[in-house]
Amino acid sequence: MSQRTERRGIHVDQSDLLCKKGCGYYGNAAWQGLCSKCWREEYQRVRQKQIQDDWALAEKLQREEEEAYASSHSVHSQSAAGHAALAPFSKFEEKKTNEKTRKVTTVKKFFSPSSRTASKKESPEGKTPSPLISRHASFDTDQVSKDFVEFLKNLHKPGREIHKQCRAFLMNMSSKKDLGADELSECVQDFYQSLADRLTGHFKGSSESVEQVMDQVEKYIMTRLYKSVFCPETTDDEKKDLATQHRIRALHWVTIQMLCVSMDEEIPQVSENVVRAITDVIEMDSKRVPRDKLACITRCSKHIFSAIRITKNEPASADDFLPALIYIVLKANPPRLQSNIQYITRFCNPSRLMTGEDGYYFTNLCCAVAFIEKLDAQSLNLSPEEFERYMSGQSSPRFSSSEGDWPDGAPGVSVAVTNPALAQLNHNLELLSGLCSRQEAVMEAAQSLQADLLSWSESVQREVCGILEKYPLEIKSSKVSAIDTNNVDNENLPSPIKPQVFAG
Repeated sequence: MSQRTERRGIHVDQSDLLCKKGCGYYGNAAWQGLCSKCWREEYQRVRQKQIQDDWALAEKLQREEEEAYASSHSVHSQSAAGHAALAPFSKFEEKKTNEKTRKVTTVKKFFSPSSRTASKKESPEGKTPSPLISRHASFDTDQVSKDFVEFLKNLHKPGREIHKQCRAFLMNMSSKKDLGADELSECVQDFYQSLADRLTGHFKGSSESVEQVMDQVEKYIMTRLYKSVFCPETTDDEKKDLATQHRIRALHWVTIQMLCVSMDEEIPQVSENVVRAITDVIEMDSKRVPRDKLACITRCSKHIFSAIRITKNEPASADDFLPALIYIVLKANPPRLQSNIQYITRFCNPSRLMTGEDGYYFTNLCCAVAFIEKLDAQSLNLSPEEFERYMSGQSSPRFSSSEGDWPDGAPGVSVAVTNPALAQLNHNLELLSGLCSRQEAVMEAAQSLQADLLSWSESVQREVCGILEKYPLEIKSSKVSAIDTNNVDNENLPSPIKPQVFAG
C-alpha cells in the first residue's frame, strides 16, 4: 500500500493487490503478499528446508555423542583381550544403535510441529476442544449433510466416491486435534487440491462443474470442522481480535473527511447503502463456510460501490473504494475480524482467493485492516500533536474545527458535515436545547398571565366597590294596588256594571 503525498487521502495501486511473485493472482497480507498458490509453494519449500536442517542437526548431535561415548570407553576397549573382548564389542554396537535411534527420535519430536503447539494446549484451565464429528450435531450441520447427499445423488457413482472420500477425510482430521492451525490448513488445502484434480479428470476440464462440486464439498467439510478450526487455541487469533477491536474503538473520532471518502450520507439512498454495508460485514461472523463469509464481504463492497456511484453520479474507482471500505470497517467494528480473515485465508477454496471479485474484495479488506493497524497522523493529514490529542480523548475534531485548525487550512466544518452520527446527535441536542428554551418562555408567560389575571381581578373588584360607594343602591318599598290605580282618566270612566238579578 502506497501513500500519495500529492493526493490527500488513501491510494493503492492495483499492482499492490497482486501477488509479489508476478503470477497475476491476488495476494494476501496474511501470506506476505503472495497468492495462495505461491504461498503454498514457499511454505513447502521453507518446511522442507527446516526438515533438512533438523535432520542435519540430529546427525550432528549423534556424531558428537558417538565421539564422546567412544573416547570415554577407549581405555576399556583397548584393555579387553581374546574372545572376552568380542562380547563387550557386540554390546557396544547394540547400545550405540539404540542410542542413535533414541537420539534421532527425540530430536525429530523436538522439531515436529505437534511438539511446538502441544505446549499451548497442556494448560489444565484450557477449554476442551469440541469433537470434530459429534453424534449430537446441530440442526445446521444436519441440514448441510442432507443437502450434500442430495446434491451428490445427481452425480451417481462419482457422487458416492466423493462422499466416501469426504467422510474418510473427516475421520482422518478427527485424529489430528494436536496439529497447529497451519498444519490443519495444509491438510484441508491438500484435500481440496487432490479432489479438484480428480474432478477435473472426471468432468474432462469443465471448470464450472468442478467449481460447483468443490463449493458443496467446502460447505460440507467446513461446517463439520468449524468448531475445532475457527480461532483455535493454538493460535493468537483471539488476542489479535481484541487488539483490532480496541484499535477501532480508539479511532472512533476519525471522520469521513479525514479519509476523503466520496460518499454523502445526507442522501437517503447513500445512507441506506452504508447501513447495508455495515450489516453485511458484521453478518460475516455468523457464517460458518468460508465461501459464505466471502459472500458477505462481496455484498458489503457492492453496497459501497453503489453509495459512491450515487454520490458522484459516475462509476466508482478503486481509489474511491478502499477509503470507503476503511470507513465502513471503522463504523462497523466487526466482531472477531482477525479470526474471520484468518479462517478464510486458511480454509477457503484457493481459487476463490486468487481470482474473481471475491478475491479482489477480500484482498482490499485485508489492506483496510492493515491500514487501520498502522494508521497515523500522516495518513489522516494531521499533525502528530493533533493525532495524539484525539487518540487520548483530550480533544475531538468537532472542537478543533471551530478553532480553524482543520487540516489543509480549511474553515471549521460543522458536525452535520463531518460525521452523520454526530450530526444527528448534535441536531437532537439542539432540538432539546430549543425545547428547553421554549419551555422556559412558556413558563414565564404562564406566570405573567397568572399575575395579570390576579391583578385584573383585584382591579375589577376595587372598581366595583368604588362605584357602589359612589352610587349606593336604595330599595324603596311600595304598596300593592290595582293595575289601573295610577291612571289619571279613572274619574271619567263609567261606574262599573253591577250584576242584576231577575226573578223568573
